[in-house]
Amino acid sequence: MSTAKKLSKQEVIKLERDLAKFANMMDSVVRIPFTKQGVGADAALSTIPIAGDVAGFVLTCYAVYKAKQIGVPQAKLNGVMQLAVMDGLVGCIPIIGTLFDIFIRPSRKALDVVHEHIQTEYQIKTDVHVIHPFLHEKLEQKQLYSAFWRNPIVAWLWLHIPDILGLIILIFMAIALWFGLTTVWHWYQGINL
Repeated sequence: MSTAKKLSKQEVIKLERDLAKFANMMDSVVRIPFTKQGVGADAALSTIPIAGDVAGFVLTCYAVYKAKQIGVPQAKLNGVMQLAVMDGLVGCIPIIGTLFDIFIRPSRKALDVVHEHIQTEYQIKTDVHVIHPFLHEKLEQKQLYSAFWRNPIVAWLWLHIPDILGLIILIFMAIALWFGLTTVWHWYQGINL
């Protein structure tokens, strides 16, 4: 490990969650419907010629800094830096650079490298703290003051709010589609009689 002081598992989880929140903001704050692809501040910044791409590169360097705090060796982060440089250079090309920023996500890549590192170095196998980092952090705060939030079922429901809401939206969409199709079918049947 590259740091002199070995971090506790709780410290590592907190640092990785902080990196996950940052990666979400940079690369996937708004999800493209029906895909796993997101758009974040990096793509938005790239709409500002040159300065936005420089700012995106500097912010990606922050993700690398957070990874180094956890103890990820520089050799493992070289790929992230290469991706960040490529992102910055291609990002300078109008329109193409912005589209490139949507799909090339160096902060998300840094998070993947960190997670792989802590699985090996700290034997942390769970990733719930990085899937919904904001919800996970809020749950931990709630659990400090209330046994209700420490209940495993309540905690699971809280952490899966986005999935539950997504399922509800899909159900409503299916009902609306069925209603629309049956209405059109009845209208069509009425015309043909």
